[in-house]
Amino acid sequence: MSACVPARADSARTKHVHPPHSPPPHGPRRFRVAGADVSAAIAVFLIALPLSLGIALATGAPLQAGLVAAAVGGIVAGRIGGCPLQVSGPAAGLTVVTADLIQHYGWRTTCAITVFAGIAQLGLGCLRVARSALAVSPAIVHGMLAGIGVTIAVAQLHIVLGGTPQSSVPDNLVALPAQLANLHPADLAVSVLTLTLLLLWPRIPGRAGQALGKLPAALIAVAGATAVAALTGLRLPKVDLPSWSSHALASLPDGPVLGLVAAVLTTTLVCSVQSLLGAVAVDKLVAARPSLTGRVKRSDLDRELLGQGAANIVSGSLGGLPIAGVAVRSSANVAAGAVSRNSTMLHGVLVVIAALLMVPALELIPLASLAALVMAVGLKMVSLNHIRTVTRHREVLVYAVTTCGVVFLGVLEGVALGIAVAVGVALHRLTRTRITHDETEGVHHVHVRGQLTFLAVPRLSRVLHQVPHGADAVVELDGSFMDHAAYETLQDWQKTHTAQGGSVDITGRRPGTRISEPAEEDGCRCRPWTPWRNHQCERPPTAPPRGTAGRSATDGSPAGNLGTSTGPNTPGTRDATGARGATGGSSAPDGPTGHELARGISAFHRNTGPLMRRELARLAREGQQPSQLFLTCADSRVVTSMITSSGPGDLFVVRNVGNFVPLPGERSGDDSVAAAIEYAVDVLKVRSITVCGHSGCGAMQALLAAEPGGARTPLQRWLRHGLPSLERALPDVDVDGNEQEQKRGAGRARPRLAGRGAADTAERLCLANVVQQLEHLRAHDSVARALGAGDLELHGMYFHVGEAQSYLLSEDAEGSVFELVRETNLTA
Repeated sequence: MSACVPARADSARTKHVHPPHSPPPHGPRRFRVAGADVSAAIAVFLIALPLSLGIALATGAPLQAGLVAAAVGGIVAGRIGGCPLQVSGPAAGLTVVTADLIQHYGWRTTCAITVFAGIAQLGLGCLRVARSALAVSPAIVHGMLAGIGVTIAVAQLHIVLGGTPQSSVPDNLVALPAQLANLHPADLAVSVLTLTLLLLWPRIPGRAGQALGKLPAALIAVAGATAVAALTGLRLPKVDLPSWSSHALASLPDGPVLGLVAAVLTTTLVCSVQSLLGAVAVDKLVAARPSLTGRVKRSDLDRELLGQGAANIVSGSLGGLPIAGVAVRSSANVAAGAVSRNSTMLHGVLVVIAALLMVPALELIPLASLAALVMAVGLKMVSLNHIRTVTRHREVLVYAVTTCGVVFLGVLEGVALGIAVAVGVALHRLTRTRITHDETEGVHHVHVRGQLTFLAVPRLSRVLHQVPHGADAVVELDGSFMDHAAYETLQDWQKTHTAQGGSVDITGRRPGTRISEPAEEDGCRCRPWTPWRNHQCERPPTAPPRGTAGRSATDGSPAGNLGTSTGPNTPGTRDATGARGATGGSSAPDGPTGHELARGISAFHRNTGPLMRRELARLAREGQQPSQLFLTCADSRVVTSMITSSGPGDLFVVRNVGNFVPLPGERSGDDSVAAAIEYAVDVLKVRSITVCGHSGCGAMQALLAAEPGGARTPLQRWLRHGLPSLERALPDVDVDGNEQEQKRGAGRARPRLAGRGAADTAERLCLANVVQQLEHLRAHDSVARALGAGDLELHGMYFHVGEAQSYLLSEDAEGSVFELVRETNLTA
């Protein structure tokens, strides 16, 4: 009987028999937790335990509710949520909301509100609207958190002093003088000790500090204060954990319907926004750890909402606090080395164990110590970094109004007030347009700063009519938006002004700003990467000289088209200073080229610089660490960063005429290229070198057209490095022009493109040149050593300019082949 035939043909297990040549299965896969996840879970647990009790104390809820929320947040949200390394639980940002709910509706109804908020989160997650929550202005979010932090700190200050907090910030501020006059020294001493340990523990210097710093400061602060209170016999209010048998669970909500709906919406909003922003922040922390690349996926925000909703349903049903993603625990989880969601879940299991087995130890903690801990957390929520950020972006008004609204009115009212102010500020910016008019050397300049909408049309029309009839005018648009009303106003005035003998140039901050209809008919479509003159927006060479635009139709010139600028880069148009570039391709020293250089730099400073400043600052600190050397031609059409989708610090680029790599040696070598290769390989430790040729290469055409024995100019002397490529591409012609079989070229297949033949001899030479320069690379000592050690790879590339397609070199049985890079060939 064949070994491949089962003993019983009707056996239901026949289909599971492994193939005859494959190894036998290893049995069921066992659940394993990485050691890094275990250590991270312990670190997060040590932080979560005191904070959960402190937040429960601050809200006025049963202290067990904080432990229930911490356990459920770790296990349920950790398992279902879309951000694997985010730790969820009772959050300080929910303290004010929860305390207000408990005061108005009682604890059991608050639990029911938490359940309904979880159901609302499930609905939002199913509707896949998580990204919409990120549309809320960061100034509003930071202001809300700052307001909550102030409220927490003021309330907990009363417990630190040995008293009882009031229901609102104004009441707490009013009662503070009396509390200071009647403070309790024991409570104050324990609180000061807690804050001192919390502040100084991370700052212990030396190796001892590095070792001790691994223990959470929050745990050390509470444990130290508890130990001192126990050893000195201080009589203080302490944690009281009633029996779990008397733990209060959720009940049916009792209260006005509108009030309950508002409470559910408020809880849903705060929980969702804080969790989603936390998930985005965790993604940034994960991206900063290269070891997690590919192991931890980016957050699925919709799934994160589902996980938070499920956790709130379970927590509310079991008598726990509302749950959200917690920034402190999440950052500690990432910093401790967590690699999967197992760390978050395991921390929840540890909280359950502590809640069941560590009750006697927890009941030794003084309430003043927990209050000091929570007060410190509240103060940290007022971030100076956030204040600097909103000030830099001119949103400090939104931040301040939201903060004050949360402090004095409530969370929902404060957020609503912040949104209203943010909308007002946005409308103000949209309608704030500055339009000025001045005259320089007979040229009238109209400057428009800001967004050009219908609200600015009256001012625009008034200023435009200040330009005299028949005068030369320049309209400078410095804004990113123009609506239809403003467009028609500017277009109508332009037609009228040119018909009356004047000339109009329209310039804009965005290249290719076009106003008149005739300019659209010529088919020009400027692009963001063409702010210079080398594109198809140029005025015809028959354009009349300065001052004749639109003055007379007897010269045969189309008066309606003249005087219309197609962009700041058009020859023959005025620049911002009123000077015209020369018509017909030549330019005066003060022509548009120099102006466009300054304009391009200014645009970088205004638009791209702020976005790149942080990354460039990091590169400036760390130095360049490129992954590859990219050697290509000096041709202006080959933009290396664009065709490779690379950014600053990615490529070490060497460019020369013909993308040549001269052979090493005193006679034929070139120290410039050789030095760049040696520096890239030996100093920068690049992992690959790419030689990139391109279609329509002028160096290759010059090689083909060169006459033997001609004058040796610097360019011709440089092109001698391409003679071996010429022999490879045309083995039947030697470099002296004689028809004979060359020994160097015989027997070598010509490089080719996969799928089609070379378009002409020049393209064939371009392909051969890439292959030949790769051979020259191997002759360099630094490259040979790196190749021998397996630390370096060489790649050939051909870029077809007209098709905007790239081909990579590969070897097959027929020789060197350049294959088109397709999207389906790329791996994620």
